[in-house]
Amino acid sequence: MAPKKDAKPAAKAAPAAKKEEPKPAEPAPEPPKPAAPTVDLSAVKLDFTPDQIEDFREAFSLFDRLGDNKVAYNQIADIMRALGQNPTNKEVKLILSDPSPEDMEKKRIEFEQFLPMLQTVINNPNKAGFEDYVEGLRVFDKEGNGTVMGAELRIVLSTLGEKMNEKEIDALMAGQEDENGCVNYETFIKHIMSV
Repeated sequence: MAPKKDAKPAAKAAPAAKKEEPKPAEPAPEPPKPAAPTVDLSAVKLDFTPDQIEDFREAFSLFDRLGDNKVAYNQIADIMRALGQNPTNKEVKLILSDPSPEDMEKKRIEFEQFLPMLQTVINNPNKAGFEDYVEGLRVFDKEGNGTVMGAELRIVLSTLGEKMNEKEIDALMAGQEDENGCVNYETFIKHIMSV
């Protein structure tokens, strides 16, 4: 059975209202960037012996190029590494309250300001050791012979983690590649950790 047709004519549709052209969507305002976290150095409790402090002061003074008992911000990481620590550049910038590149060159700190920074790095629980680095590079050891391709290592250094520029990589890799372009990664890590 066919459906019944409505005998009544369909009511005329109301005249179409003028269609408003859609307004182009305005880009959403960018959310404000969260303030970079900082380290409250005034709250850091120093846990050094007098002998350690004297050793630290001696190392600190070796980096004082102007003889004013201060060092530039860009030397802080180097001093910490000379004292056996291995802070990342990101950690050091965080401790220094994210200074600009210009501040890294021009601002200077005294030894007493440096001690809480050093204590903060020493207290950091996220320290990687020799075995952690070896394990990380072992992933790239396709032959299982303790070496990685130098070219592949260069790519990793320039693209992962704290990216290094070509000049930094060249300085780090100097003398590390064998005649086949391979790098013994255990020797390489020992070299890095001793620098």
